Amino acid sequence: MTSTEPAAAPGAADDQQDASDQPVDRRRRPRWQRVLIVLGILLVVFAGALYGGYRYLLTTEYGTFFTLFADDHRVENYRSMDELFPSESIAASADVWLFEREDRPLPETYTFDGEERRVDEFLERTETTGLLVARYDTILYEDYFLGNDAQSRATSWSVSKSVVSALVGIAIEEGHLGSVDDAVISYVPELAGSGYQDTTVRDLLTMSSGVDFDENYDATFADVNMIFLRAFAFREPMLDYYARLESIREPGTFNAYASSDTGVLAVVLARATGESVSSYAQSRLWEPAGMEGDASWSTDRAGAEIGFCCLNAQLRDYARFGRLYLNDGARDGRQIVPQEWVERSVTPEAPHLQPGDNPNSDWTFGYGYQWWIPEDPRPGEFTAIGVWGQYIYVDATRGMVIVKSSTDYWFDENDHETIEVFRAMVDEMAS
Repeated sequence: MTSTEPAAAPGAADDQQDASDQPVDRRRRPRWQRVLIVLGILLVVFAGALYGGYRYLLTTEYGTFFTLFADDHRVENYRSMDELFPSESIAASADVWLFEREDRPLPETYTFDGEERRVDEFLERTETTGLLVARYDTILYEDYFLGNDAQSRATSWSVSKSVVSALVGIAIEEGHLGSVDDAVISYVPELAGSGYQDTTVRDLLTMSSGVDFDENYDATFADVNMIFLRAFAFREPMLDYYARLESIREPGTFNAYASSDTGVLAVVLARATGESVSSYAQSRLWEPAGMEGDASWSTDRAGAEIGFCCLNAQLRDYARFGRLYLNDGARDGRQIVPQEWVERSVTPEAPHLQPGDNPNSDWTFGYGYQWWIPEDPRPGEFTAIGVWGQYIYVDATRGMVIVKSSTDYWFDENDHETIEVFRAMVDEMAS
């Protein structure tokens, strides 16, 4: 079949080719905009990867570290520390030191900063999870909040420092430690050349080591946060962290709160006794003092107790520990903590440890051997304090012990007010 289509005119193919070579009329974005779009896409991908990695970490053994202090997790975490971190167990006593019961109401109000305030509002505002008020051998008030109950093992945070102090006093009495003037490096030679090179046991007990340790919980890279990160995320023994700390002032001259001091003190205790801190606490304190509940002490991943925090126990057993100090270290005539040690522990022994405005102290509370002395102290008044609002408060003159567990983010600002609340309780209930 012959094609009937007309033949192309000469040069037509060339014209079509030329037309196809003409640039298409498109509006192209400037180069800088294209670069920004690419960078934006990369940023979104990177952020997605970070978030995915974060969500994955939450499912691993490291996940708890990222949510430990979060508002939505604190209450549950602080009663579950032995489930979240490695720990050593401390068994309940076979011979419980019983309390009598005589229920009384709390005072309705207290005065702080020249203002009358309500006790119930304070307890709610400070995220109280448990409160116990006892006079001598009788519990006058006991209640729990935010899901805690009498069997909950409330973590102590720095309240455990006062327990370590008691164990050190017992170890000296038993001859495991020579005296408070022993050199730290004679028990822990790994600290030679560190900031603890020239410190004594006394310097550790009184937070006067002179070592540079940042205790600011709100600063991401502060020592008190980094030591946990390195211990649990990187499996570094806490002792290795202590060995890198440096001295910034002469030991025994300035009261600067440093949790590392108690951490080192716990290592000294373990080396001197040849036992773990938990084992020594079990036989020398928990059993003879008649503690009714099992407890635990959180450890680093190397298995060493975190001496500066993280004893986990029931509120009644914290009250028994306070009751022991109320009774000069004795239970029913049996001396458990040496009486002289109790007295020294709650009595500031040097000018830089005295309560009130003190140029050689970072705080207006006084300090003994890991016990605090409030400003303008009443006779026989002292307290153990842990971050987030943990307290064992003792008024030995009035025979009162008050224990409070909390998850209070504003704990530091509330310490002075808390003491006034406790004083109001003593004034109304000690009769």
